[in-house]
Amino acid sequence: MTYIEQKTIPIIDIAPCLAGSAEGKRQVAREVGRACEEIGFLMITGHSVSADLIEKTYALAREFFDLPVEEKLKVHTTPAGVGYMPLQLESLAASLGQKTPADLKESMNIGRDFAQDRWPAIPAEAKSTWIAYFQAVEALAAQIMRIFALALDLPEHYFDDKIDRPNAFFRMINYPDQQAEPEPGQLRAGEHTDYGSLTILRIEDAPGGLQVRNRAGEWVDVKAVPGAFVINIGDMMQHWTNDRWTSTLHRVVNPPRDKQLGSRRQSLVFFHSPNSDTLLTCIESCCGPEHPPKYAPIEAGEYLDNKSRRTREARPGTG
Repeated sequence: MTYIEQKTIPIIDIAPCLAGSAEGKRQVAREVGRACEEIGFLMITGHSVSADLIEKTYALAREFFDLPVEEKLKVHTTPAGVGYMPLQLESLAASLGQKTPADLKESMNIGRDFAQDRWPAIPAEAKSTWIAYFQAVEALAAQIMRIFALALDLPEHYFDDKIDRPNAFFRMINYPDQQAEPEPGQLRAGEHTDYGSLTILRIEDAPGGLQVRNRAGEWVDVKAVPGAFVINIGDMMQHWTNDRWTSTLHRVVNPPRDKQLGSRRQSLVFFHSPNSDTLLTCIESCCGPEHPPKYAPIEAGEYLDNKSRRTREARPGTG
């Protein structure tokens, strides 16, 4: 039975792969490859990121979002997108050319150049903890890319030199209680696909959550699993694999109106993309005489800029 028929996303224990045995690697790669082909989303357990670090990162993010808006605005986003982004300042559906009201979320954003990031004075432990989380999840992303390589019938370290200086971005997102009814077409996060190679997401159970659109065109609820990360592939991986793997539409929906109070939720989202100068050209195992390359080669940095520009241009006050 396919994940389309099951109307769910798989939960895969990657510990056998990380343990290093050849059979463990083959087993995990098969399961991951199937998920990437059939729905583009999966959950992983058995990963290397400390549960204590995840929970501390989450708790400090919540403490930050609970601050008065005047305090949060002291680290307002820079032109590079790092720092605090207030409510309703982004429309993710714009990346698909859709016009919708701005998303009902706020975020704190961290890039890979920590010296250029904007760090709040409160909470005091935020900077050190968030950097530690960033580094731990970036290492996990490299491990997942090795699993991807095996799933695509490539040498395990095929992607290593293409992601040793990755475009990586960490967003802590807060979806507040919805006191007022959303505007028509307004969501917590509009439908979109992610732009990069993969996303590592920590979610929680609360009314109004993540939905994934499966290959049958149905929206599937993604429920939080204790200790698990949600993983999804992005547009760059679709480009790289010549549509063998397809990035999947997803969104964060509003809570039912009778549950809008107490529906606050947070997510920890790590976006991973190749080095800016990596040329995205069709992977050799994903093309052939009957499957010629569909996409022109493009550098990863240019690809990412093109995608991000659409979302930035749709912000209120930017035309």
